[in-house]
Amino acid sequence: MSKNSKLFYLWLTFAFFAWLDFYCSSVIAGYIYKHGSVDNPFLSLIYVKNTGAAFSILEHSTTLLIVISLVALFWLLHWTINNIHRVGTVFIFWTSLLCSGITCNLYERIHYGYVRDFFKLGFVNFPVFNISDIFINIGVFAILILVITKKCYKK
Repeated sequence: MSKNSKLFYLWLTFAFFAWLDFYCSSVIAGYIYKHGSVDNPFLSLIYVKNTGAAFSILEHSTTLLIVISLVALFWLLHWTINNIHRVGTVFIFWTSLLCSGITCNLYERIHYGYVRDFFKLGFVNFPVFNISDIFINIGVFAILILVITKKCYKK
């Protein structure tokens, strides 16, 4: 795959995942606003304003979290674009997922002053989370696996 094709793929997958996150989050927030919380023993839908990061660390540190998100996002995109000729499409896919999750949480922090969390697991004591958090965790995990197995670069 050429450099330009990989760049197009990066931006296309990034845009798709960001759109998916924004759309689904809006639908879920609208549903909860209109119908109220949905309690389920496995997965409940509730609305939580999270001013912190994962597990509420750095609670009420919105400016710091915005800066950290911007640095992480720009560093990831800068590194990926500068190494686009060396990395494979699988790496680009997971980087796009990760960057879209960071972007959507970043947008909510800037726009609302907090991140909207919706999902609460009923079978375990776990913090409430959102779609962006899912994208970030899956993206980080997948990239770590690629780096550990040395499969982030094309052959």
